[in-house]
Amino acid sequence: MHELSICQALMTQVESVAAQHQATKVISITVQIGVLSGVVPDLLAQAFTIARAGTVAEQAELITETLPIKVRCRQCGAETEASANRLLCGVCGDWQTQLISGEELLLASVELEGV
Repeated sequence: MHELSICQALMTQVESVAAQHQATKVISITVQIGVLSGVVPDLLAQAFTIARAGTVAEQAELITETLPIKVRCRQCGAETEASANRLLCGVCGDWQTQLISGEELLLASVELEGV
């Protein structure tokens, strides 16, 4: 389960943010997950409960947001959403597209509590 190592890296980032802002507690962490990232949100949530133990985020809530797949058409230039098994242009239907989002795993926000 690679979600645990992802959560451990996430906690390193979160603890750094909390230290920068002299926070005593992390209230919530919002993560954006692209459909094609290979990360399963439910497994990430399970791993999060392990990774947060003993950290400033021990009681924090993990909020996950799913990001859609977006492609740019090389024929008509349109940027549209696509499905995982059909990366076609939503305007002209051409198959010559470039993936512009959907593989991300981003730390979007951290809600902190001060002293």
